[in-house]
Amino acid sequence: MKPIIFLIAAIFFMYSCNTLDVYEKTASFSLHEWKSNQVLPFTFTIKDTITPYNFYIVLRHEDAYRYKNIWLNILVKDPDSSYTIKREFILADNTKWLGTGMDDIIEHRMTFNALPIRLKKGDYTFTLQQIMREDPLQHVLNAGIRVEKAKQ
Repeated sequence: MKPIIFLIAAIFFMYSCNTLDVYEKTASFSLHEWKSNQVLPFTFTIKDTITPYNFYIVLRHEDAYRYKNIWLNILVKDPDSSYTIKREFILADNTKWLGTGMDDIIEHRMTFNALPIRLKKGDYTFTLQQIMREDPLQHVLNAGIRVEKAKQ
């Protein structure tokens, strides 16, 4: 019985390594501050060009974060080109944080593509840079991206 379970687990593991279902990576800020000259590159490879993907910004901050938003430059390098997206992400309304919280840590996963998109085969690099007026931006713990296959 144990060899069969091991074989099934090994096959599942090998199959799951062949395609990107979810990529999520964040960078940590040890002093809980994000300087404007700190750029955060995240690189991943796309092999599946049939399934569309969703993209998210992942941000964790303390409850003491002073703003209801964050402005980011997102430099995208795809297999054929590169371009920059300047985007505001709303973190709170007038009464509460829009992310999920545990104690005084708030996590946001904010989509930045309106519809799922198909990608070309190859390497992609997303580089994040905060462009807020406060520098360094205080009370930020982590920032990163999440890429996942869209649900059919």
